[in-house]
Amino acid sequence: MFISLIFLYIGQFFIINYIIENKLDKEENIPLQPNEITKEESKEPEYIYVDLKGAIEAPNVYKLEKGSRTIDLINEAGGLLNNANTRFINLSKELKDGDAIVIYTNEEIEEAKKSNIIYVETPCVCEEVKNDACYNENNNNDSKININTATLEELMTLSGIGEAKAKSIIEYRETNGKFNNIEDIINVQGISETIFNKIKENITI
Repeated sequence: MFISLIFLYIGQFFIINYIIENKLDKEENIPLQPNEITKEESKEPEYIYVDLKGAIEAPNVYKLEKGSRTIDLINEAGGLLNNANTRFINLSKELKDGDAIVIYTNEEIEEAKKSNIIYVETPCVCEEVKNDACYNENNNNDSKININTATLEELMTLSGIGEAKAKSIIEYRETNGKFNNIEDIINVQGISETIFNKIKENITI
């Protein structure tokens, strides 16, 4: 009787052990669900390419992680040159794929002011080369300058419009009446087609 009980206990032990091992093997072989695979793959960083020019140690096209900012790009390029001027550059701007960033020199900023390319209060130096790091306060339609009602100071915030040209615009509308369309501003003395092309996205009537 005693021996029978021993064999019974031994048999139960092996049966329980077999069931536990089988259960563990099945759990280890459970395939990942699609959403779990997606979570793992989504951890891989996305990249963008940005063209950096101007007063920088190593101008080039740089590959950066998506979400990088202008300051990250500058650091990646080895930093600024001694005569670099970032007053008009938004260093915290989040970059997009295909952006072109220009770092201006002190001399370029001063020359731009003398040439009336920018007014001293204007937040961006944007010449022939588009600069995606420039501050641009006039992208929103609500902030466009109405050339029929704008004050001298408001007109002077436009690229290429200094005090003299702003006064000419006001004198023109006082003499000839309101502008019928934004293209009419070319009739103002000192407003060339080149200047119009620079400001047309930022003006309205």
